[in-house]
Amino acid sequence: MATTNDLKNGLVLKLDGGDLWSVVEFQHVKPGKGGAFVRTKLKNVKSGKVVDKTFNAGVKVEVATVDRREMQFSYMDGDEFVFMDTETYDMINVSRVAVGDAANYLLENMTATVAINEGNVLYVELPAAVELIISETEPGLQGDRSTGGTKPATLETGAEIKVPLFITTGEKVKVDTRTGDYLGRA
Repeated sequence: MATTNDLKNGLVLKLDGGDLWSVVEFQHVKPGKGGAFVRTKLKNVKSGKVVDKTFNAGVKVEVATVDRREMQFSYMDGDEFVFMDTETYDMINVSRVAVGDAANYLLENMTATVAINEGNVLYVELPAAVELIISETEPGLQGDRSTGGTKPATLETGAEIKVPLFITTGEKVKVDTRTGDYLGRA
């Protein structure tokens, strides 16, 4: 158990009948009149739903124990992703739902952070940016635009992103894993 004064970003709370909520933002508010309170933005770990919740200052909240481990993606087993713990070499199967959008940027032997609570995988977190090769894109035509244009490109993982017109097939680019945006050449 912890109090609302101990809240910090990334902390996972067990609220409302056992649902797990991750703290996205929090703000301690002390109005001139009345008691202090904590305004939070919480994200449901399983569904991804984001809600605003207000707690009175000093109220006890249950903190879930979440084990975050560095693991290496090994291979696909049917519809599941198989990760290997880099310290113990244990293999763990992770469902597509738990991997989520990270599947669009995940390559074999790539390291990711896997969050586990009571033996259940909650989510898989990739680094903020990854380097991937463009497997297919149209050639860019010069002079057919008034400002810097973009075109669709398919990454080696199969995901599609928008890239500038000068990028060609076979180039290595940096991609933001949170938004799917092109960040530059690698």
